[in-house]
Amino acid sequence: MFKKQTIKAWVFPCLFLFLISCKESQDTEYAELPPVKKLENYYLDQIKRSVIYLDSLQAENEIERKKHFYIQSRNSFKQAEAILAFAEKKTYKALNAPNILKVEEEDETNIKSFEPFGYQVIEENLFAESIDPEALQKAISSTRNRMNFIQQNTEFNFQNYHILWLIRDEIIRISTLGITGFDSPVLERSLQEAGIVYTSIGHILEIFKSEFKRPDLYESWKTEIERSIQSLDTNFNDFDRYSFIKDHTHMQLELWKRTREDWNADFPVGLPIGIDAESLFERQTFNLDYFTAYNRNNQFTEAKAELGKRLFEDSSLSNTKTMSCATCHQADKAFTDGLTKFEGQIRNTPTLGYAALQKAFFYDNRSRGLEKQIVAVINAENEFHSDLEKFSETVASDSTYVKEFDKLYKRGATHGNIRNAIASYIRDLMPFNSKFDNNINGIENSLSSQEIKGFNLFMGKAKCATCHFAPVFNGTIPPEFLDTEMELLGVPKDTSANSSIDPDLGRYTLMKTESRKFFFKTPTLRNIALTAPYMHNGVYTNLEQVMEFYNNGGGAGLGIIEEYQTLPPDSLDLNEEEMEAIIAFMESLTDKRFQNEKPL
Repeated sequence: MFKKQTIKAWVFPCLFLFLISCKESQDTEYAELPPVKKLENYYLDQIKRSVIYLDSLQAENEIERKKHFYIQSRNSFKQAEAILAFAEKKTYKALNAPNILKVEEEDETNIKSFEPFGYQVIEENLFAESIDPEALQKAISSTRNRMNFIQQNTEFNFQNYHILWLIRDEIIRISTLGITGFDSPVLERSLQEAGIVYTSIGHILEIFKSEFKRPDLYESWKTEIERSIQSLDTNFNDFDRYSFIKDHTHMQLELWKRTREDWNADFPVGLPIGIDAESLFERQTFNLDYFTAYNRNNQFTEAKAELGKRLFEDSSLSNTKTMSCATCHQADKAFTDGLTKFEGQIRNTPTLGYAALQKAFFYDNRSRGLEKQIVAVINAENEFHSDLEKFSETVASDSTYVKEFDKLYKRGATHGNIRNAIASYIRDLMPFNSKFDNNINGIENSLSSQEIKGFNLFMGKAKCATCHFAPVFNGTIPPEFLDTEMELLGVPKDTSANSSIDPDLGRYTLMKTESRKFFFKTPTLRNIALTAPYMHNGVYTNLEQVMEFYNNGGGAGLGIIEEYQTLPPDSLDLNEEEMEAIIAFMESLTDKRFQNEKPL
């Protein structure tokens, strides 16, 4: 639909000269102000610049000049991104969202649809082969008005921990979204833009230089940011994302940890990434309690997980006394069942590995927490065919269970505590000790060049990571991990040449929202070598078929045309060697406990 554009050299003024000149003027203007006020002025200056360039973009008639003003406005937007994304989360997401209809479904009586606007929408319209002037002007106007509103309604009240918080969020955003092309779908300016963002991080740290008790730590930041910007100065498809994350992102997380200690900054709120994290790919990276909807005071423990494992494997808890959670989620199959669809089910059984690190459950996102998901399984006619009262009575009649619950929970074997124990076991299924994890964390040096190439393709040219976000490789969007995305891919009902779309309507079955037909949750790709067959209907039996589907543009490549398909219909232009490399990378995501298992 859209083709990559080659932008004339004059469109890109020398980034470093531009930034240096801006920095000099800002240093002079803001020299006597307190750091937070300096930060506010810097931020508002970038917002103002972006608005001015949007005004010029809207007024200009000559296409090449329009493109020039778009780039300049986008550069200023990226200068402001770290602060904007933190201070105005919802607005930032709207300004930087894909060109896809946004739907919010609170309940059947409160469904809202929002036409997309923002920089991605402008980019896709402005750099299309055929421009729709009306659609372009509408997108520019909406974006300009929202940016101007921010300019007129901003007032900071930041503490030191807020500064550190927004810096780390941006470091994670760059490595998981920025360098993948997530928000530059046509121009693929992601690496250049990441360099601009790093420059802004450097400026923020300079504003707060007086907070550093150790001057050498500040100098380490300066050196690391300069090195990161230099490494980003390359072609989008050639960029070594594996080495960047291993050598730069993880170094920055380590520097951030040291800076928090140096500034003596306490965090009064729970974050999805633990404050001591030095890697994106470790078990201790994530704060499990952040992902717990049940009771944030009822914290995860290994003892609760062990109790939950016994409940998970106990078939006496079902109405027939023949089914347990482990019946469909078998440990030796990475907590799937190896079937296209389990008897009585309409969809393929998903893995429970890393399920804790998402915000919605089931393929249609109908449950907003693990505990709620467990209730649905208990009540389902073709699963436990029971109810919460009967289920809890069965547990409470077992003296061994009662003794354990009394020891681990204040109120013993209540409905909520029983569900929490099972959920705790599921939350424990995230070891982050695959071959890939151990290599990117420097524990091993065993990844092949093919596997590294596969990761770089996955995170770059193939665009896999624009839906399957690292480090979990599922649809829960970093760095806030608040939303679990759904996609309309156009999955066929079978593998025949002229197949039609699978009749399962997905999310539509819950709220009857027309624009949500055929939408399904994006699952994790961890342990994917053991979780065949694939897709919500189990239509593909191997990863080669899956890669071919995506490479050809999803359903559109099969002639399945759906208005709201979220997967770009263009071919990815991957050759056989590249697809094999991506599969090799995905197979390297197999957890250590499964590494002796044979792929299905």
